Amino acid sequence: MNKKIILTAAVFGIIAVIFGAFGAHTLKDQLSSSELSTWDKGVTYQFYHTLALLYLSTFARYKNNLINIGYFCFVAGIICFSGSLYVLATRSITGIEMGQLGLITPIGGLFFILGWLMLFLAALKDK
Repeated sequence: MNKKIILTAAVFGIIAVIFGAFGAHTLKDQLSSSELSTWDKGVTYQFYHTLALLYLSTFARYKNNLINIGYFCFVAGIICFSGSLYVLATRSITGIEMGQLGLITPIGGLFFILGWLMLFLAALKDK
C-alpha cells in the first residue's frame, strides 16, 4: 500500500463527509433544490473517487508509473470536478461567478476517466 495515496484519500474522505453534512444541515435552507443537487453531485463524485484512490493504493507496491498517473488524475479530477461543482452550487450566496471557469467541470470529468483508464491498465499489467 502507498502511504501518500492513502493519506490523500483520507483527507478527501474527511472533506467529503464534512461537505456532505454541511450541505445537508447548513446549505439546505440557503440553496435552491437545483443548487443543492449540484452540491450533492460534487460530494458523491468526491466519495467515489476517494474510494478509487484507496483501491489504487493496493497496486502501488508494484512501483508502476500508471499508478502515479492514475493518482494524479483522480486528485486533479476531485479538485476540478467536485471543486467546481461546489463553487457553482454556492454562487448565489458567495457571489462568485464562474464565467469561463465553468469549463473546469468537464476537464475534471476527463481526469476521472483517465484515472479509471490508468487503473484498468495497471490491473492488466499486474502479474
